[in-house]
Amino acid sequence: MKTKLYLAIASALLTVSCAATDSDVTEASGNDYAPAEYQPQATSTTSDQRIALTQIMADTEWVARSPENPYWSYDGNAVFFERKREGSPLRDLHSLLLNQQDEVAKVDIAELHEHDYSNAVYNDNRDMQAYVFEGNIFVRNLQSGQLRQLTRDSENKSNLQFLNDGRLAFRKNHTFMAVDLDSGFTETLASLRMSREPQGVTEPGDYLAREEVDLIEYNQVQRRQRQERHERQQALQERNPSLAPKPFYLGEGKQVAEVSLSPAGTKMLVAVTDSQSWRGEGDLMPRYVTESGRIENQEVRRRVADAEPVHHELYLLDLTSGEKSALSYDSLPGFDEDVLASVREENYAERGESYESEPKERAIEVISRWSAGQGNINWTQDGEQVAIMFRAWDNKDRWIATLDFDNAELVNQHRLHDEAWINRIFNDFDWIPGQNAIWYLSEEDGYSHLYVRDLDSATTRQLTQGQYIVDEVTMSQAGDFLYYHANKPSPGNYEIYRVAIASGEQQQLTDLGGINSAELSPAEDQLLITHSSALRPPELYVQPIGTSGQAQRLTHTISREFKSLPWKRPDIVAVPSNHVDEPIYSRVYLPDNFDPNRAEQYPAVVFIHGAGYLQNAHGGWSNYSREFMFHNKLTQQGYVVLDLDFRGSRGYGRDWRTAVYRQMGWPEVEDLVDVVSWMGENVNVDVERVGTYGGSYGGFLTFMSLFNEPGLFKAGAALRPVTDWAHYNTGYTSNILNLPQDDAIAYRRSSPIYFAEGLEDALLISAPMVDDNVFFQDSVRLVQRLIELEKEDFETAIFPVEPHGFVQPSSWLDQYRRIYKLFEDNLK
Repeated sequence: MKTKLYLAIASALLTVSCAATDSDVTEASGNDYAPAEYQPQATSTTSDQRIALTQIMADTEWVARSPENPYWSYDGNAVFFERKREGSPLRDLHSLLLNQQDEVAKVDIAELHEHDYSNAVYNDNRDMQAYVFEGNIFVRNLQSGQLRQLTRDSENKSNLQFLNDGRLAFRKNHTFMAVDLDSGFTETLASLRMSREPQGVTEPGDYLAREEVDLIEYNQVQRRQRQERHERQQALQERNPSLAPKPFYLGEGKQVAEVSLSPAGTKMLVAVTDSQSWRGEGDLMPRYVTESGRIENQEVRRRVADAEPVHHELYLLDLTSGEKSALSYDSLPGFDEDVLASVREENYAERGESYESEPKERAIEVISRWSAGQGNINWTQDGEQVAIMFRAWDNKDRWIATLDFDNAELVNQHRLHDEAWINRIFNDFDWIPGQNAIWYLSEEDGYSHLYVRDLDSATTRQLTQGQYIVDEVTMSQAGDFLYYHANKPSPGNYEIYRVAIASGEQQQLTDLGGINSAELSPAEDQLLITHSSALRPPELYVQPIGTSGQAQRLTHTISREFKSLPWKRPDIVAVPSNHVDEPIYSRVYLPDNFDPNRAEQYPAVVFIHGAGYLQNAHGGWSNYSREFMFHNKLTQQGYVVLDLDFRGSRGYGRDWRTAVYRQMGWPEVEDLVDVVSWMGENVNVDVERVGTYGGSYGGFLTFMSLFNEPGLFKAGAALRPVTDWAHYNTGYTSNILNLPQDDAIAYRRSSPIYFAEGLEDALLISAPMVDDNVFFQDSVRLVQRLIELEKEDFETAIFPVEPHGFVQPSSWLDQYRRIYKLFEDNLK
């Protein structure tokens, strides 16, 4: 079988078409959504081609080696993208010329430095480009195309930006440099030191030291000479212009959290925090299968139960005068509010204690760079103003503030408060060129939408509105349009749009169906689109903007073998909820020769997606590609399959997202009850013969459903499952459940290990042993609990070399053979 698969892969060569046929687009844009009143019809789709587990669980390159991380060439005449190397986890860079048929090629490794510039920065005139390749800096003149290498060493560079005077600034460790591109002269702009400022000779510290200095002349001479050297060095730095400026000393035991240099090169904002290891004390993960033949321990992240608050001290550094000014958060509304008062009161009361609330300064941090796609500290082009996005460590507030430089004070421009938690995405914001205004994303009306804040009038306009989410925002160079993708047509269909900032007029730019992301061309006249549909993995398309031109397909990377198999496009159905007004969107797969009136009802399987906050009932290619194929196999064996976007899933707005606050596992199980009932009433399913499975968060919900709704599922498989949220990480868990020391009620309410006595149905626990996300200990502790409860109908499968996301095809195959057997034994 392995030989057959690799031959198929070899035959699936990349081809390119600059003018895709109509069928390319039609195939991609099919409607995956079922009518509001879902009435499944009898089908006759039996195929002689059987889908085998060995094929499904092989390395997914047999399906497609899809284009990844695409970007435009600097002149807009070509596109670049990465592609998995055949038979290897490595990715190779490919180029594709738009004006020549079949001009696609892998970029030679000797030429990578010329083309690997996906994260390039540009000057204001857009005639210069700079980027870092393998730690070294390259600069390209975009008019002539000339490329220059500025450095050739082994020290990593970061934070590239063009300054307003034409110099290029960059960061090397904690030193910020600027290079004149004409002369090559390089100077230090600022150096950050994690120590106290040297003070020269200090007073003796105690009695013995004082006496020793007074008695011994040698000590007096040494002190005098040290003081002279210190004073001379101070004078040199202050008066001699040839020396680097005096460092900024930020304190011992500190680390730089965030830093940003003004485009004018005269100011800098730096956020520092107490040094804190990401590792937990004593948290070690043993590896049993090693090259040494001995057990090797790996350090792993700390648990939320051990979390300590993270607070950023924010400083404004004047690079001209050398002055350092500490900035206070007391101008941010709610900076000292006890936002957890009601939670603490409830937990105190359970312990028979009373809680007294009082104002106390909260831990506040500059929001992480990955959470703010446009940057977390944004300067105007002239460097005269700056806006910063902050987040409270307790997850209840987000602020956007500007800085009054004259008074070194933060000025609040927007506060987003959420009684549950602030989303870690939808935090993009930036200045609008030529205006004293910023745009930003916010969930304040219940969905992620675009807003504009005019700082002169202190007024705010909402640019987009409706029951859909806006994400992946790009502003045009002139600041007249914001481009974004949104699920406006339906919750699982993401198209590309733009909105005029001045008028608020919106325009839909794509109509491909499925899921689409886009990169704006350098001339802003085309979109490079990554498009996928339910039956087609991602491919690249290009489409002109503002004309009637269709999207043209550029890549064809899907294998012939995959396309030859009888895959079913699942229907997306809005299953009514018995608990909230909004429906539970679900993918429904019907078996071969499905008959809604058949006397013998069908067995069924419900798949529960992982990550909690993730969307799977959409019209694009699923993140769960192996599960998609497994579901097709199950339909060939006579099963109805459904996977749902339970409450807490992404794509449906703030209320759907936060429904799980302080009660993880309860709203979701209610949704599971509803979809099982719906299957019995609408697709002829025997509700006494339904199984379930899922990984990570899906494994957690498998436990919660089996433990708290016995009989709902005849059998369940929990893969890499969370069993006790106090052992999971801080960033995810504290959003939803607060901290264990504040909200033990939420942790006990939401952790399956406290409900294990409810197990009555067949359970398979699939546990990877080198999982540094959900620890193997989670499964071990639950197994011990089940043993102590004398439960019988459960089994555990361990996978000695697998992390959270399985890697080895043999492990995938073993795991899904067990899941398949579990369903065959209990549901047929």
